[in-house]
Amino acid sequence: MGFLIFLGVIALIVIFIIGIYNRIVALNQRCDQAYADVDVQLKQRHDLVPNLVETVKGYAAHEKETFDAVVSARNSAVSANGPAAQGAAEGVLGASLGRLFALAENYPDLKANTNFLELQRELSDIENKIAAARRFFNNSVQEFNTIIQQIPGNFIAPMGSFSKREFFEIAAENRDEVTATPDINF
Repeated sequence: MGFLIFLGVIALIVIFIIGIYNRIVALNQRCDQAYADVDVQLKQRHDLVPNLVETVKGYAAHEKETFDAVVSARNSAVSANGPAAQGAAEGVLGASLGRLFALAENYPDLKANTNFLELQRELSDIENKIAAARRFFNNSVQEFNTIIQQIPGNFIAPMGSFSKREFFEIAAENRDEVTATPDINF
């Protein structure tokens, strides 16, 4: 009888460990899926930037330094790997796009251009989608990091080589520029 109780306890412990391990795997997969969602939105943003730059170039061709900064920031963002590097690169891109839109304020014909206005609307829509995707990703990472750091997950996570994941954050030096509301004057 004592042996059966012992086997029952061992079986419950094994089932508990399998349950925790499966939860960690599920959260890891959710983080991967959430990161892929952020990546899709960022690729749409990256594809839109050259069209936006070309449209503005037609009206403000002598603003080469601003255009070069946007193109350089876009290229850095495209080549960045991992949430931390992408967050930093996207912060720089967001700041340079902000300067591009500020530049457009000096050109009334550009502000009235329907192509520019449509690109600006699309970029605004994509920025909202990126923000939502980042929030979902960061929430997924927070849940994952919590479970692998709490007991008993911290004992079970090494079995699957799970380690703490990085959040997708905008670099601190670009945060104010990216999150600032632009002044729009008509």
